[in-house]
Amino acid sequence: MNSMLLAEPLETTCEKTSRVLGGRDLQPLIPEPPVPSCEICVVIPVRDEAQSLAATLYALTHQVDCSGQPFDHRRYEIILLVNNCCDDSAAVARQFAQQHPTLHLHVVEITLPAVEAHVGRARQLLMDEAYRRLTSLGRGQSVIASTDGDTRVAPTWLAATLDQIEQGADAVGGRILLDRTECAALDRNTWRSHLRYIGYRCLVAELEAYLDADPHDPWPRHYQHFGASLAVTPQMYERVGGLAAVRAEEDVAFYRALVRADARVRHSPAVRVVTSARPTGRTPLGLAARLSEWQVMEQQHLPYLVESVPALEARLRARYRLRLLWQRTRLGQLPERDLASLASGLCLPATWLADELNLRPSFGLLLERVEQHQRSVDTALKRWPLVEVRQAISELRLRLERLRQER
Repeated sequence: MNSMLLAEPLETTCEKTSRVLGGRDLQPLIPEPPVPSCEICVVIPVRDEAQSLAATLYALTHQVDCSGQPFDHRRYEIILLVNNCCDDSAAVARQFAQQHPTLHLHVVEITLPAVEAHVGRARQLLMDEAYRRLTSLGRGQSVIASTDGDTRVAPTWLAATLDQIEQGADAVGGRILLDRTECAALDRNTWRSHLRYIGYRCLVAELEAYLDADPHDPWPRHYQHFGASLAVTPQMYERVGGLAAVRAEEDVAFYRALVRADARVRHSPAVRVVTSARPTGRTPLGLAARLSEWQVMEQQHLPYLVESVPALEARLRARYRLRLLWQRTRLGQLPERDLASLASGLCLPATWLADELNLRPSFGLLLERVEQHQRSVDTALKRWPLVEVRQAISELRLRLERLRQER
């Protein structure tokens, strides 16, 4: 059954709860509990998405399982947080809810104060609510799944995400594709820059699979872990303290928190969505901002610089060696020769690295500390300057061809 709430201010419609997450006292956005069969809570922050929202909800309504059979509406619910809108987004959502009475669709409309009126706070409220609702059911396995109001999920999005969780993933990043119609309207040079970026990142992901393979994220895989398709178990969400309410790139910050906790993050090609390629966005550091940046770079004939193949390979091989050394440290072993060799290769003091290996409870935390130290002295840039993206792509293809043959 649908629920449509007007929550302004929030406290007038929500009862207090004693549940705390990351130091936050969680207040319910939705007073009625989820149905007992709910396995997945889909959350969508919405701000001025009236034109695309019906398509977003339609895609979520017509989900199928991996064999093509309808995905039971009783297995999931959808929460929209319609915040600070100047258009008819809320009315579109309410009308959709009335037309699809079997869908468990909750529409919550709020006005956030100016200091909190950004996607980071909206997504935090939503994911906190999903966490609260799913944990209240006491289920052994459930999923918080995030997407956006300008995004259409694939028909198997829910089933493929749940399948990855059942296979042992703590979190799942979906492949995000751009709307073809909107892409056709982009400046040709901007589109070429986007394709080069995608190509480069995909090739780097394959290089990672060869040089520092993650058993929980095997090839084939991709590189995306953004709000348009990002899922996590309530248990892992609690472990990292939830999502931080940062003004921009809240999804990137959340991914970094997952990495610090050594979460098993799967970048699954089977989980796919299509999102808007609009040149003007809602956040200063999102996809739209990147498209605009590429357009300016092309107009001004500025080079698009990326990490070179020698730099990538050195970084990934060092990360692999660091991972092995950290694992041996957990077993009470810290071979001096290996420590000295790796510290020299990373341009780090051996004593500092030894202390970090012993202090950090997770490999993700250790790696973050090492990378911070290296950035402070610009180690990589001193050894390997950035190169133009087309050169990097060409060299990556040659290197990967050799690695494939070796395998």
